[in-house]
Amino acid sequence: QVQLVESGGGLVQAGGSLRLSCVASERPFTNYVIGWFRQAPGKEREFVAAISWFNFRTDYSDSVKGRFTISRDNAKNTVYLQMNNLQPEDTAVYYCAAARRPYLSATTRLRDVYISWGQGTQVTVSS
Repeated sequence: QVQLVESGGGLVQAGGSLRLSCVASERPFTNYVIGWFRQAPGKEREFVAAISWFNFRTDYSDSVKGRFTISRDNAKNTVYLQMNNLQPEDTAVYYCAAARRPYLSATTRLRDVYISWGQGTQVTVSS
């Protein structure tokens, strides 16, 4: 099973930017969707964004659309989440995850379809 490692979290002021990285231990991505989720204290883990390695299509939650961008680097086996105009409500632990699906769909917004998860990286946005 593929291992995923996130990095890039930190403390930033409102309006600032961060770029998260998710590196895979092997080259599994051809028929996978890679997603980013986040979990704030006392809340459930929620979908943020996803990318299909097969056809490059992307999907975003309404709360981050227009501010966050998910992308991938084939050569580095890495998926990125560029987060701009961060707000205090974006504060959470961010996780990347892999789903053995070639295409995005309504189900790739669901936690249960993802089979591998990283350990998470903390993002804190101060007001």
